[in-house]
Amino acid sequence: MKNFPAHYEELNTWMGKLGAAIPDVMQGFGALHKASLADGALDGKTKELIALGIAITVRCDGCISFHVHDALTAGASKEEIAETVSVAILMGGGPSVVYGIEAMQATEQLMEHLNQNGS
Repeated sequence: MKNFPAHYEELNTWMGKLGAAIPDVMQGFGALHKASLADGALDGKTKELIALGIAITVRCDGCISFHVHDALTAGASKEEIAETVSVAILMGGGPSVVYGIEAMQATEQLMEHLNQNGS
């Protein structure tokens, strides 16, 4: 099983390194990320749950780590994440079951990490 808090931190480190290598692209991606997930007709938590469902269906480990973390930070519950996994399984079939399990593992680990570290 992955250590999702460590995975999240490692990805953050490498996002910074990638930003140093290709600053224009990563600044643009950062602006897109911020604008897409900002509160609007849908709140940020709902948008993070949507992004998590997409991450599961497209089988993106790193995306799962980020969007579970950010959904929890936005106030999502374990139950809301589980329902997001269920919709991803509907849309993505069997492979989404496997990545849905990863999302639930990430949820448990990141909830514990956030509770211990307060961030």
